[in-house]
Parts: sequence; structure tokens; C-alpha cells
Amino acid sequence: MTDSAAHATDKIPTPTIAIIGGGLTGLFTATLLERAFTHDNRKSVVPNIVIFEKSRSIGRLATRYRTDSATTKNWQWAFGAQFFTAKSADFQQFIKPWLQSDLLQPWCANVVDLTTFHDAAPIADIQKKEQWHSTQARYISTPKMTSWGRALADELEHTSINFKTRVAPLSKEHFVEKNDTNSKTELFDADGNSLGHFDWVVCTTPNGQAVELMANSGFSEQAKISKSQMQACYTLMLGWDDGQQLPDTLSRQTILWDVAYVHDSPLDRIFIEHQKPAHDQLLPSVTIHARNDWSEAHVDDDIEVVKAQLLQAVQQALSWNDESTPSQVDCHRWRYAATISHPDNIANKALHILVDDKHQWIVSGDWCGQGNIESCYQMAAETVAVICSQTTGKKRAHGGGTVD
Repeated sequence: MTDSAAHATDKIPTPTIAIIGGGLTGLFTATLLERAFTHDNRKSVVPNIVIFEKSRSIGRLATRYRTDSATTKNWQWAFGAQFFTAKSADFQQFIKPWLQSDLLQPWCANVVDLTTFHDAAPIADIQKKEQWHSTQARYISTPKMTSWGRALADELEHTSINFKTRVAPLSKEHFVEKNDTNSKTELFDADGNSLGHFDWVVCTTPNGQAVELMANSGFSEQAKISKSQMQACYTLMLGWDDGQQLPDTLSRQTILWDVAYVHDSPLDRIFIEHQKPAHDQLLPSVTIHARNDWSEAHVDDDIEVVKAQLLQAVQQALSWNDESTPSQVDCHRWRYAATISHPDNIANKALHILVDDKHQWIVSGDWCGQGNIESCYQMAAETVAVICSQTTGKKRAHGGGTVD
């Protein structure tokens, strides 16, 4: 074989890939795609990747904070994901660089069970449950839970991110099949403006939004999108002024705790923000997640009414009085928070990503797995394996290596 023939054989076409959704699944997918296509200098190819994100920022690891004008200190609340685990060897390897830089840190929280007070028991009952530690590590991103997502976005070299861009539902008419190796999908925004033509379209939105995006597209796996359903979650964020008296349950801890699982209440868990690693400069800040079933039942209620109901429930858990009433109160509604498997899905087995080979469309997201951050990575790795396999004819390892 001549050198020119060898080079022609080695040449890999440059794929154009659209990723709908700039959450962690989308960011992980872009990161692993870049690694997979540029790992080998002899066969390197620069992918053309575009992430379309409807909001003005990246990642669902949401952080909210406020600054006290008197002290310039912050209250801070991780009102999305509070932490994540890394159980698989692949994901453990993936997060290593950020652990070494201390952007990611283990959170060795003291965890308790908390039963709220009632007429017969004027104070909350707190019982030690467990401590999270390195053998069953939970990780957080510092100084904010958004920091990791921003770092992932900043490190992308061949990916552009279009913020405040809402992609219109896909349509059969927008798919152009020229030949077996050259088919494109044209995407449009909500105003009908073209966003470009792409070899691959990867949808990483929550499944409720994915159903709408793919409804009239002829997506071959459409029926499977709704097999996993997502429930809502309300998050309450509380803060106290510097030097202000704290509620009894926070200030008089006979059992030191960082996380409380709440019983007999609309509440699910309470997280003490200012006791987390690298958070010691914060003003007293507490984040509370309501139960998913309770949140789903009230998902369309007026949020001010919901906030009042949750405040009453939290007061029964934390036992504040006039002097220890929180000075900062905020409430957020997540419509798509927790993944609930469809009863027909045998043994609650995860769906995995959904692939339409003809159109080269993929529907992905944490809801295709267990609904957690590690699932974001696993679904991203599955997506990259499919795209690389069909683009290069070979399977690629998650970190970018090639396996024949």
C-alpha cells in the first residue's frame, strides 16, 4: 500500500455534533468526544461540537448566593445537586484531575435521622445515622457546586456553547439523507432561525422536554423516552445574619451533624452549607429539599404558598423563635429532579441511551441511568462510544483510547 493510500485510509471525517442541553451530561459528552477524536496524532481530527443551552449558564449543579452589605460575607446554597458519588472505576479516573486540584473534595458529613417536633414532643428528635467517609465518598465542587461545570466548559477546546438558545422540536423535514455516509439534520431555534446542519444530534434534556423535542420527528425510540418519569423537587434556602442567634436544632447540637434525613414531614433532607469543606467563610446557610412525592403533588401550586408550607415544616424541624428566625428565605421549584422508573421497566433496569441509527440522533441524560451525576457520565460515555464507532469503525475507551 502506498503512503498516500495509507493516509487516505487513516483519514477520519470531521463530524459535526449538536448537543442540546448544557447540563453535566452535555458537558461530559463534549469533553469525552474531544478526547476520543484527538487522542491519536496520526489519526487526529478536530470535531465540530456545538452545545445549545436555553438558560444563560451551564450545568444543573446550581448554586445561589447573596452578599451581606454590612460584612461582605456570603450566604450560599447548593440548591440543585448537593453531592455526588463515584462508584465506577471509569468515573473515579475521570474526576481525578479535579480532586488533585481540590476543585472537587470529599465531604465526610455527619448524618442523622431527624423527627420533627409535635405537641407531645416540643423539640425535634435527632439520632445518629452514619458518617460519609472516603470508603463511601461523597464529593462536592468548591467553592461552589457550579464551579466544576464552569471548569468543564472552560477546558473545552473544540466546542462552542450557545446560551439562551431554545432548540425547536425536530422534524422529519429537517433531516437530509444524501447517502449512507453523508446525512445531516438542520436544527432551528424557537423563532425559526437555522442553527446549522449536523451529522449527529444528541438530546440531553430531562425526559419530559425530550418527549416534546422528538414528538414529531420520527425518532425510532420515541416510545421509550417516557418509560422513565421524573418527579419535582422544591428547595428551600435559609440564612442567618452574622452573630444572629441560630435555631436550637442548629446551635445546641448534642449530636454534631451536617445532613439530616427528616421523618414525618414534607421535608426530605436538610444540609448545613457553612459546615461543608472550604465553606467556613460563609454566613450560616441551610438548604432543605422537600420530598419528591410531596413536591410532585404540589408542582403547580403558587410558589409563595408552597414556601409558606415548607417554612412551617422547617420551623418544626429546626425550632426557631423570634430571635432565631432566618433573615434570608428563598424557594426554588425543580420540575424535573428525581428519576422514577416505569413499572413496566423490569427490575427498574436503567434504559441506557436511546439511539436512532438512521437519523443519527441520540437521546441521553441522567434519567436514562439512575438519575444522578455519575449517570450523566455513564450516558455521555455510551453516547461517545456510539458516535466514535460509527464515525471511525472502531470502539473507543471512555478516556479516549482505542480498542480494536
